[in-house]
Amino acid sequence: MTETKLRPVRRAPLIGALVTASALLLLAAVLSLLIGARVLSVREMLGGLTGTDHVASAIIWQLRLPRTVVGLVVGAALGAAGVLAQAVTRNPLADPGLLGISAGAAVAIVAGSVMFGVGGGVPRVLLAIAGAAVATALVYLFAHRAPDGLTPVNMTLAGMAVTACLGGVVSGIVLFSASTMDQYRFWVIGALSIPHANVLIPAGAAVLVGAGIALVVAGALDALALGDDAAAALGVHVVRTRLLTGVAVVLLSGAAVAVSGPIGFVGLIVPHAVRMLVGGDVRRALALSAIVGPLLLLTADVIGRVVVRPAELQVGVVTALVGTPVFIWLTRRTRAGSRS
Repeated sequence: MTETKLRPVRRAPLIGALVTASALLLLAAVLSLLIGARVLSVREMLGGLTGTDHVASAIIWQLRLPRTVVGLVVGAALGAAGVLAQAVTRNPLADPGLLGISAGAAVAIVAGSVMFGVGGGVPRVLLAIAGAAVATALVYLFAHRAPDGLTPVNMTLAGMAVTACLGGVVSGIVLFSASTMDQYRFWVIGALSIPHANVLIPAGAAVLVGAGIALVVAGALDALALGDDAAAALGVHVVRTRLLTGVAVVLLSGAAVAVSGPIGFVGLIVPHAVRMLVGGDVRRALALSAIVGPLLLLTADVIGRVVVRPAELQVGVVTALVGTPVFIWLTRRTRAGSRS
């Protein structure tokens, strides 16, 4: 009887957070359809969606609606990847961008485009996932070989080193290939405009697989937060859980990069935001991150369209401007916690 009474109390904050975040996400999606080089009225937006206003219809269906869908998919993928990465490494600074995973995917795509002529579709997504996997292995290897092992600071430093190195490779390839520069100059920064429309379906499939794996390992990750020995005593297969979580992070991050380029800090900010709202339970954090991630990304994209009109800032620039102070604050808090 007591357990039955307590259950709604525990779930109420999650439900409230989901409803509020969903309402804000709907508002962000509507603003994403309304705001751009030409601001549409609500009436024009509705006319464009239904096809009665031909000018607005072209703007929405050809430009803004695909961009909004990309924001939804990529935001959810990066948010979930950040939750998983921070949970499995027990590192509050873990993020696909900071750990070099996004940079690995970006290098693979740009190199594949230059050397093998890979454009969109399944090959692009597979290249991104392979590059993300190699970068993840490199970061783990470098951090593991440090004198004090796989500490949060070592993993972050290794990730930043790999990111800087791979970022230089991407910049070099883009600069020395004029056709590649024209194709990828905005994508490399992080943008929601799709360079190849046929990449969205295979990327979405990879996100769904990664999300499915995340749901499978979420409960085990909660146990893993108690430590490897305690998790093993509770019946968790530690190595398998870490491996599956790594696969999920690589799938989610690689698919996101294949579509929109290496957008940073979303996977860092979203997990901390959702944990402030619903606590450290991985399943709750994953559920809310699927909404807060797109909310953050679409909001950043709308801001980028407004602040330098009639031009626009790419969404990767906006998230970097927002995420850098958050990263510095988290780094200082992590160091202070390790000293105490």
